[in-house]
Amino acid sequence: MPNDLVTALKSLHTDAIDAGNGYQEALKDAEGHGLTSLFQDMIALHRKHADELLSVIRPLGENASDDGSFMSNVHRTIISIRSLLGGLNESILPGLIDGEKRNVSHYDDALNEQTLPESSNTLLLRQRDELRSAIGRMQADEP
Repeated sequence: MPNDLVTALKSLHTDAIDAGNGYQEALKDAEGHGLTSLFQDMIALHRKHADELLSVIRPLGENASDDGSFMSNVHRTIISIRSLLGGLNESILPGLIDGEKRNVSHYDDALNEQTLPESSNTLLLRQRDELRSAIGRMQADEP
């Protein structure tokens, strides 16, 4: 499998870890109020995506870190500051939606790889569609 595809799959895995870590921080700071249910749902979705991507990456003889990237720290810091300044209510939805749209665009990039095996293509399409559905739910809740 071409190196570009492996890099794209690992990048998607890292994105999922980073996003899940950000939502985990938000859940901690939400203290059971406001968007707790959304944060829990998004943590579960991103963890599922990370696990599924890892199941494609490992058979290729590759591994991916479950630590995420530097962006995990950035997401945690942003969430903590937002929590301190105004709470984690519907006002943060536009930022969450923008982040998820960036994740969807990363799926689009990976799906444009010419050498994507059919099973991987199907997985990435499904995961992208699940993110799009989550975005739709967030947009429905926007103030």
